Amino acid sequence: MRIGLITGGGDCAGLNAAIRAVVKHAEGAYGHSVIGFRHGWKGVAEGDVMPLSRQHIRGVLALGGTLLGTARYHPHSVDGGLDAVQATLEAERIEALICIGGDGTLHAASKVAERGINVIGIPKTIDNDVVGTDVSIGFQTAVQIATEAIDRIHTTAESHNRVMIVEVMGRHAGWIAVHSGIAGGAEIVLAPEAPFDLDRIVRFLKHRHRSHASFSIVVVAEGAVPAEGTSMQYETQLGRYGEIVAGAVGERVAAEIAARTGFETRVTVLGHVQRGGTPLPADRILASRFGFAAVEAIQAGKTDVMTALHGEQIVLVPLSEVAGKVKTVPDDLLEVARALA
Repeated sequence: MRIGLITGGGDCAGLNAAIRAVVKHAEGAYGHSVIGFRHGWKGVAEGDVMPLSRQHIRGVLALGGTLLGTARYHPHSVDGGLDAVQATLEAERIEALICIGGDGTLHAASKVAERGINVIGIPKTIDNDVVGTDVSIGFQTAVQIATEAIDRIHTTAESHNRVMIVEVMGRHAGWIAVHSGIAGGAEIVLAPEAPFDLDRIVRFLKHRHRSHASFSIVVVAEGAVPAEGTSMQYETQLGRYGEIVAGAVGERVAAEIAARTGFETRVTVLGHVQRGGTPLPADRILASRFGFAAVEAIQAGKTDVMTALHGEQIVLVPLSEVAGKVKTVPDDLLEVARALA
């Protein structure tokens, strides 16, 4: 059998571990051939292929990024995109396609599956916002990076009696902000799920600094917004391709806090550093389990499904239950972040 493999959307730690698992298990256990497509769905549409065998995956387990490259390209949003994808898969005699990606890549996978193509999805995103799985590849490493940054910022904040704003990724969901904020001991966590009232934040900071502390850490997800009807007016700043402008909300929150409190305030925008570097063992293991399960799903004749972690078990969930949806941070976890401020 010839199995196609792509990595789409933003890169993250653990992608190479998933690629390695697919190739090793497909080739070693069943004698299948794996064909990689460079740069995600764009590479499928353009027929940009490369063979993947054991010699191509040696030493990649600990490497960040993706040896296949990636791109934010959705064939169902481009005129003729799905036709081009189908033509390439037919020309390359691909009998099943494994798609490693986040919500956009997996949404595209569901559209390709509707054309009768055998598709298996594997969830990856540092934002951890893919519906249907407890955790996605890349999230644990991103949280570790963010937490380490907050730990380091604590010492400089205390030394200079500053309010430090740490902006992390998370456009629609604040998983990184909440997890790293709790783990790093931040005083305030701002997430997209809970629009904030800057007046309340200012009152809290003034009370804290007058009563028992000389510094504060505020973790802000890039998609955080003020609540309607509150004193801060702000619209999420978008770039040329619809992406959130890094640092925009962090800089605005910092400026407002400084103006309203008189406290010296600084901003650190972690940005793409959250995506890069060596994957944690947790991400390597999860990626390996997902890659193994994807091959097993193909061998069992499954299609239009995604590998997922439910508790300690790897299961398969229909792509139709995942496509176009976002997994947000639950209220009870948001409450923990608020309570421990």
